[in-house]
Amino acid sequence: MKDRVKILIVDDERGILDTLGILFRAEGFDVAVADSGRDAMEALEREKPDLVLSDIKMPGFGGLEVLKKAKEVDEELPVILMTAQASLDSAVRAVNEGAYHYIQKPFSNEALLTICRRAAETRELKAENRRLKTEIRRRERSVGARPVGTSPPFMEALELAETVAPTDSTVLLSGESGTGKEVVARYIHRLSERGEKPFFSINCGALPESLLESELFGHLKGSFTGAVKDREGLLVAASGGTLFLDEIGDTSAATQVKLLRAIQEREVIPVGSTEARSVDVRIIAATNRDLEEEIRRGTFRSDLYYRLNVIQLRLPPLRERREDVELLARHFLERLAEREGGEPRSLCPEALEFLRDYDWPGNVRELENALERAAVVAQGAGIEAGHLPERVRERPEVRLVGEAPASNPTMEVVERAYIQWVLQAEGGNKTRAAEVLGIDPSTLYRKLNRYGLAE
Repeated sequence: MKDRVKILIVDDERGILDTLGILFRAEGFDVAVADSGRDAMEALEREKPDLVLSDIKMPGFGGLEVLKKAKEVDEELPVILMTAQASLDSAVRAVNEGAYHYIQKPFSNEALLTICRRAAETRELKAENRRLKTEIRRRERSVGARPVGTSPPFMEALELAETVAPTDSTVLLSGESGTGKEVVARYIHRLSERGEKPFFSINCGALPESLLESELFGHLKGSFTGAVKDREGLLVAASGGTLFLDEIGDTSAATQVKLLRAIQEREVIPVGSTEARSVDVRIIAATNRDLEEEIRRGTFRSDLYYRLNVIQLRLPPLRERREDVELLARHFLERLAEREGGEPRSLCPEALEFLRDYDWPGNVRELENALERAAVVAQGAGIEAGHLPERVRERPEVRLVGEAPASNPTMEVVERAYIQWVLQAEGGNKTRAAEVLGIDPSTLYRKLNRYGLAE
């Protein structure tokens, strides 16, 4: 609770005002008083109290009117009502209408102080929560919006990312290639206290071991062929900020040992040196491998895994978040338009259906590439189905019944097979088939196009 909490005490009996005033001042409160409901109306605007303690039954404007006015002035302002037995029903109703609490006369000083302290703490916590949310929104505006997606599995991952961002904990991002691990890593960095400091990224699987070691830990001039000058590694360069280690599962045993030491001791020894250099860097690592399986195989150190896996965050593949495909598609087309200086291209309904139905083995990265290709091919304003890559437009035939029936068919597979069966039963008559299916003919035609059954 903040050092000085201002309380407005409202009662039409001067003796009670004086007694309560002495009590609360002795407890460190700033005290303002009003001897009528009308006077309280003005005091609410003038004094801007942190909480209000009011008698419920007063001549003219009573405690209920004070409550209403208090909520108009500040919706979060806690109001505590003092009530006699005769007005208990009114006090209960007032709580239902937004009063923080009521206390029945006669009451003990300690009980009253406890309620008032709790009200002040609740108000302060709400104010702090609003401040933090405002700060997050401010940071998002200054560094860019959240990664795109509203599906439950993606939101679960993103909310965890936002929770751990303010800490310095090491984060391990797992997920298939192309799911946006670096995008989320940058988002965590931007929301952290290190957000104004450097962010460096390195793909551990793209470099040979000797070069990766030099990139991470640095080297001294002459320490190996081609080392023509001293070079600080990324762990030093990122000091104060964040280092993103992509494809951490591809590192060698020797590099893993050095990484473990760097994380544990917060220091590195450049190649060719015997002198350690201290580092202050947050590590975010990523992998598309099952590191626990790699540990069982003996290709990844368990002690490094436990150091990296303080917070594990799994990014779902795009096939598990199909409801995000349209959002992502429009986002990529808008970004492409900004880059080219034009208007975003539109997506025709059929093209959008193909995008939703495709499994996207390359995930978000593949979707972005497919849309960029389609935009180039389309040339005009709209992207039609024919502008999409052929693999996206293919609909493989899935047989539900046969020597090797499909295991766990999706509802779409079942629906396609059922529509096909009804059409055959009705001799290809689409009007009668629509009646049997219980859908409009226009809906049937749309589904036929979607499932590649249109003649």
